[in-house]
Parts: sequence; structure tokens; C-alpha cells
Amino acid sequence: MTRRPLEDVRIVSLEQYGAGPFGSMHLAELGAEIIKIEDPSVGGDVGRAIPPYTAPGDSLFFQSFNRDKSSVTLDVRTPEGREVFHDLVRTADAVFSNLRADVPATLGIRYDDLKEVNPQIVCCSLTGFGMTGPRSAEPGYDYVLQALAGWMSLTGEPGGAPQKTGPSLVDYCGGYVAAISLLGAIHGARRDGVGTDCDVSLYDTAVSLLAYPGTWHLTAGFAPVRTRQSAHPSLVPFQAFEATDGWLVVGCAKEKFWQRLTVVLSRPDLAEDPRFATFADRNLHRDELLPELEALFRTRTVAEWLAPLYAASVPCAPVRDVAGALTDPHTVERDLVAETPHPDFGPVRTLRSAVRVGPPGADRAPTRAAPVMGADTDRVLRELGYDDTRITALRSSGALGKD
Repeated sequence: MTRRPLEDVRIVSLEQYGAGPFGSMHLAELGAEIIKIEDPSVGGDVGRAIPPYTAPGDSLFFQSFNRDKSSVTLDVRTPEGREVFHDLVRTADAVFSNLRADVPATLGIRYDDLKEVNPQIVCCSLTGFGMTGPRSAEPGYDYVLQALAGWMSLTGEPGGAPQKTGPSLVDYCGGYVAAISLLGAIHGARRDGVGTDCDVSLYDTAVSLLAYPGTWHLTAGFAPVRTRQSAHPSLVPFQAFEATDGWLVVGCAKEKFWQRLTVVLSRPDLAEDPRFATFADRNLHRDELLPELEALFRTRTVAEWLAPLYAASVPCAPVRDVAGALTDPHTVERDLVAETPHPDFGPVRTLRSAVRVGPPGADRAPTRAAPVMGADTDRVLRELGYDDTRITALRSSGALGKD
């Protein structure tokens, strides 16, 4: 196998929970060395204790976000721990954290704190609300951000209670944004010889993902609202439809798909009706069109609809549960499931990164289970030139945690 593209990148990460570890895990799968700093005074990453599937010092939640990383126990608030941290910074391309926005200054992990140690260091902080603004000192979590950014007002059926998205998409998208920011800043630092800060936030991520409905609102006064059966705000039909035994999604994102759909439905007259001739017409008359379509789809099973829809190349899919998605032949063919051994959980099956570099069908790099807390402490310190005497002294000081 050829070298992975980020094998020459080292990131020291003070990360916890979901968003930060999710972002760095993609970089690890691309070959970056992620040295995960875990505070021994609090039991390391809080993700190790997330129920319901836990083992001593570990959990399946933690395994989901921390494959292919190294774990070093280190209390960077102690003088001894600070010295080790600086030695790590000298060898690293970046320091990454996802902590409350006031904590990086307290811990001394901003660029101004570390530029004398390593002028090229990139200091990326993924926080709830960013380093500036009236909410900057507040803790930020996915649910909180979905509420503040308007997502919960748009999700679910009209008239229902506020709903979050199923997966924690603000956290995960925030991780992706942090990973992109890190790579851009590392590239710039290598080019220019000077590092920088990256002030990335979950709030910015969530608001920016309002995307075109946000543009419509800001520019044209559009008022986004919930739609029945997850309907698209302007493309009709593009939504979930109920069949006799379940649900399917059908989407007409191009006029040709609408024409084909009317043939599948045995209703070519709908395509000829001037009320439904174009995107704009169908959107204007959606309250007349959709009841007819819904009644038609309720006459057959999901499978009976999917066969002719697939044959006509109309975008469609059954609405599946998680088990159905994870056992789909396409999931298997795309090699999206990683399996690693674990002493307590047995074989742990987790989902691999969607990030890929290489030709179609290329073999994936082998993956390692998320590390035991502190599993790599001695190895990493020896690579820094520390001998056994110094490591023992650090452990006695409490900087590496107590045995």
C-alpha cells in the first residue's frame, strides 16, 4: 500500500466527547498521527464513560470516535506537565482542542502562548460559540446549537414539538469544519513558516448550514417553516410518501424526473396539466397536487413502487431503519464498516470515515481500535528523548497521573 497522504502530520489534541474526536479521527484515517492528551485527574476523555455500552475506562461511544489515535495521560496545568506539553508542541504541526472558549487561554494553548515554542504551530480551537461574541464563554452542545440556530423549528411535522435531527449533525459537521481548517492552516504554516490560530465554532457551523433558506430569508424575506412528510421547501414533489407497508422518498429535482414519474404513476395527464408544468407551477399549486400523489402512492407496497421508479431512473429510496442502512450491499461494497478487537467488547464494528484518497476500489488502510487511556504515554515520551528515570519522576509528580 502506498503511503497515506497525512503520514507526515502530527497533531497534539486536547479533545473530548464527540465533535473534536470525530474531526480528528478522519485525519487519523488519512495517516495523521493524533496524540490524544487525556487529563488523568478527571479520568480522561468523558466519552469513555458514556452509557449504555461501557467497560472499565472505555465505551462503544468512545470507540466510535477515537480509532487510529494514540493516548497520552498528561496534566498540562502542572509545571512538569507543561514542560512535556511544550516538548510535544516542538515536534507537532498543530494543537487541536474542543473546549469551552475561555479554556484555551487558561491552558495556554493559543498561538500567542506557543509561538515561542514552535513558530509554525497551528492552534485550532473548536468551541461552542467561538472566541468572540456575547456567547463566547457559554458551553455549547449539539442540542443547544440546533435550538439556537433554528434547526429545531424546521425539523418535524407542522404543528409538532420542536425536533432535532436524528444524528448529532452540528457536532459532526463541526468536526469536519475543524479538520478542513486544520489542514488549510497547516498548509499555510508550511508554506509561510508561521503558524496561526483557527477559531472554529459549532455555532458558526450550525448557522452557516442554514445555507439557501438562510439566503432566501436574508435577501427575499422568505420565512422557512416545517413541511409535511419532510417535503422540500420549493421542489414538488420531493418528499416522503406513504405506501401500503411503509414509506419511500421520491424526488423530482429535474423536470425530466417529473415527466418520468407521471408515467410510472400511470398519470401522464398530470404532466400535461398547466398547473403542474414547471417547478414554479407545482410549488404554487402544491396543495392541489400533493394529495393526489399521496393517494396514488398509498395503493401499492414500497417494493412495488421502487421497481418501476428505479427502472425509470427517478430518484427514490425506501425509508429504512439503521439496521437496514448498515446491512445494505452498497454499505458492504464501499467498505464502510471497520472491525477491531477489544478485550471487553469483543469484535467492535464501527463506521469508517467517508473521506477517501485513492482510486475507486482501492484498499482501505488497516485501522486500530481506540486506545486504552495512557496506552502510548511511555512510548511517546521516549520518542521525545525521555529516559526511564525522567518518566518515573513525571509519574511521581502526578503530571502523568497516579498508578
